[in-house]
Amino acid sequence: MSMLSLAGLVAFVVAFSLGLGAIPWIIMSEILPVNIKSLAGSVATLANWMTAWLVTMTASLMLNWSNGGTFAIYSVVAMGTLLFVCLCVPETKGRTLEEIAFSFR
Repeated sequence: MSMLSLAGLVAFVVAFSLGLGAIPWIIMSEILPVNIKSLAGSVATLANWMTAWLVTMTASLMLNWSNGGTFAIYSVVAMGTLLFVCLCVPETKGRTLEEIAFSFR
């Protein structure tokens, strides 16, 4: 059972790194205008790390409350994030920075 748990953890880390975990870094590099990229990139990095800190700090408390409930809450948040990305983040392939900026207007 311990090997199955380890395999599940490794699969989660790989899937998250290839999926939702990369979203903040992709948005920073492709969507942000050049004139605010450094400041906005810093804010996005801060938000990403603060969210990771919040999950780390609350996971133990929530697992003591309910194992299933903890993962249900995290799953709902992940689904909300996925919906936000699919509905609100524009496709950038083959577009200039000006075209991307225009899609936010």
